Amino acid sequence: MTTESAKTVVIDRFGGPEVLRLEDRAVGAPGPGEIRIRHEACGLNFIDIYQRTGLYPLELPHALGMEAAGVIEAVGDGVSHLKPGDRAAYAATPPGAYAEARVMPAAQVCPLPDGISFEDGAAMMLKGLTVQYLFRRTVPISPGDTVLFHAAAGGVGLIACQWARASGITLIGTAGTDEKCALATAHGASHMINYRTEDFAARVRELTDGRGADVVMDAVGKDTFEGSLDSLRPLGMMISFGNASGKVPPVDLGTLAAKGSLKITRPLLFTHIADHATCQQMAAELFEKVGSGAVKIRIDQRYPLADVAEAHRALEARKTTGATVLTL
Repeated sequence: MTTESAKTVVIDRFGGPEVLRLEDRAVGAPGPGEIRIRHEACGLNFIDIYQRTGLYPLELPHALGMEAAGVIEAVGDGVSHLKPGDRAAYAATPPGAYAEARVMPAAQVCPLPDGISFEDGAAMMLKGLTVQYLFRRTVPISPGDTVLFHAAAGGVGLIACQWARASGITLIGTAGTDEKCALATAHGASHMINYRTEDFAARVRELTDGRGADVVMDAVGKDTFEGSLDSLRPLGMMISFGNASGKVPPVDLGTLAAKGSLKITRPLLFTHIADHATCQQMAAELFEKVGSGAVKIRIDQRYPLADVAEAHRALEARKTTGATVLTL
């Protein structure tokens, strides 16, 4: 590969994994406020599927991928926090991380500490920064509080389990198999519920002596939404941050009153990291958690960039645990 062109995954239409194709794209030089980065590994996330299917529409044709790690090759005018040769990682817009190299805005690209591998960097940014805003920026969560976290054995979930354990927070997780429940428990979940064999809302009530969870963190969406509301204590907070099972249908606000004056929010990572200084501070806290060993990044699937369609199929079918990375 040269810096003049790079293999890049692009879609020309919305659809299934078959719409993903690899093409050589010109890379060029960074302009003001931009960097050029040569990737060593790229991360895979559910938002990539939402964009591929058109749930989150893009202007086509468009490259895909929201996170990666690699080495800075060049910086444009006005970029002071990075220089050529620096190791770096990011979760950022616009999509285009499924590539050998790219030019992109510099503000959300973060210096990657030497003690964190490129694969871990690529696997941790979107998921880890998501966990950071869920636990630190959305609603006050204190040691001793109880959080219900769906899909606790996934890439975000395993980070959340460890973050909760390190923070003295009781995390009740859900997963679809006993093996996934055991995996999340090993990563710090206080309790696990197999949602295929148990009514998770009823079980949360049992585990909290009838009180309910202080906060629910739900990226599953349609399939878990009602049960999530039923799992909350009065005045509890529902954080709906994804829709792996489909979009949540319209909600009658009166339902929130009837179920205990509940609060609900639908945050997006990219709002939280839009400010350069805030993004860098969030990343620094994440890097500290990983560097200290409090959070370990688990990568259970690796695919060559050319096999991106196969990687999407596995993620969409919920056949993955931990994180998935594309290797270059």
